[in-house]
Amino acid sequence: MLLERVAAWPDQAQAEFVRSLEDIETRHIGPYRLSNDERQAVQRGLREMRERKLADDAAVAAVFDRFRA
Repeated sequence: MLLERVAAWPDQAQAEFVRSLEDIETRHIGPYRLSNDERQAVQRGLREMRERKLADDAAVAAVFDRFRA
């Protein structure tokens, strides 16, 4: 079994294995934790939304209509 063989792996490989398992657990169990970069991107998006810097539905539809023609 793989988990039994891990004990014989070099320390660096074991550490990588643990990080991989922690990443899988984070993505599939419990709340998702944003990285600092992700948090900044969300804050930037919210700020742009409040400042009305995002395209409205009509503007997006116009772009799609132009490229569909």
